[in-house]
Amino acid sequence: MSLFLDTRFFFVLGAVIVAFVVGEYWPPMVGVARAGLLGLGVALVSDISLLYGGKGRVRGEREMAERLSNGDENPIRVVVKNGFRFPVTAIVIDEVPVQFQVRDTRYTVEIASGGSAALRYTLRPVRRGVYTFGNLNVFVRTPLRLAQRRFRLLEEKSVPVYPSYIQMRKYELMAQAHRLAEIGVKRVRRVGQTMEFDQIREYVQGDDYRRINWKATARRAGAPMVNQYQDERSQRIYSIIDKGRAMKMPFEGMTLLDYAINAALVLSSIAISRQDRAGLITFADTVGEMLPAERTPLQMRKIVETLYNQQTLYPESDYRRLSTTVRRGVQGRSLLVLFTNIDSLSSLRRRMPALRSMGRNHLLLVVFFENTELRERLAEYPKTTEDIAIKAVAERFTLEKRQIVRELESHGVMALYTTPARLTSAAINKYLEIKARRLV
Repeated sequence: MSLFLDTRFFFVLGAVIVAFVVGEYWPPMVGVARAGLLGLGVALVSDISLLYGGKGRVRGEREMAERLSNGDENPIRVVVKNGFRFPVTAIVIDEVPVQFQVRDTRYTVEIASGGSAALRYTLRPVRRGVYTFGNLNVFVRTPLRLAQRRFRLLEEKSVPVYPSYIQMRKYELMAQAHRLAEIGVKRVRRVGQTMEFDQIREYVQGDDYRRINWKATARRAGAPMVNQYQDERSQRIYSIIDKGRAMKMPFEGMTLLDYAINAALVLSSIAISRQDRAGLITFADTVGEMLPAERTPLQMRKIVETLYNQQTLYPESDYRRLSTTVRRGVQGRSLLVLFTNIDSLSSLRRRMPALRSMGRNHLLLVVFFENTELRERLAEYPKTTEDIAIKAVAERFTLEKRQIVRELESHGVMALYTTPARLTSAAINKYLEIKARRLV
């Protein structure tokens, strides 16, 4: 606890000093200045007595999740309670983790005697790891507002930042409510009508009216009822994440590796919710983690903990070693979703033998990223010779990316070329399309 003088005190003190200066030229002003100085002193002592004289104090709480979600806006709630017998003005400064480089978590609130005030703000981490919150500093002023008493509340608290579990829960809830279309997941027309019957449920907007069960609707005498069918279950879905140096490239503060990790987490969750088995493989110059595809209750926890510890490595990724691991470790035909970043045709051709080898026994989907800065350059109108040269280079790189897609598809490998921001919804769309077309 510390004492600070408020700006109002210095303002009044400055006025008293001016009065003394004026008194050198006009003596009656000296008496006014002395009275003002005496009054200021009495008021300051009274103010300090109010702040320190009794047992009053303030208390604070910081309410937040036990872990933060990477790449998402995480809500933080701070509650300050006034234990004084008079209303106070509180300046609240929360010491957020240094990784955010935030300097504006300063709030001023008026709190009645015995009352409380709640403050809310959000934090968006862009890296996984441990973040440490510092103290909660509360500067209290009485209605006189001549002095401030500082309360240093709460101890340091470390909070881990995990892959985007907020996205995962959002997609899970939307999938259960059959509302994935609202967050960018397209409804895919299914091939044929040979899927197994699952259950009868109430009709929701977007359902195929041809699946209305008229007998069940008549018995219910209310909302229409529809037949729900299930896809083939227990298929193996592996998310393969490249941790090589190409995935270190940043986009809106996050690396491509973190976007891939978030997408792999959501894709695994959706796969398990649809009764498929989800697995995980990470690699760079060596194969890192490998989780066999399962759909047990603990599988998602294993996937989350494994993804939390993944970091970008700087050696070039070894696709031959990955191919060998897949051949030996992945039993039965599976869907392999490979998250990587392919920059050029020459890079692709070095990897192609390994990709073709994996594609012989499995359905391989290669997911790589579109450079949005190039798209912005192409949309600009060139004004100088330098702009023309830059746009020509951008067009060449964009054309090469399209050639990469064609090259992959010509060798029987599926390709998904998307922006980092749309990665999750694009990957889920492709997964649902593959399921609908029964390609696995």
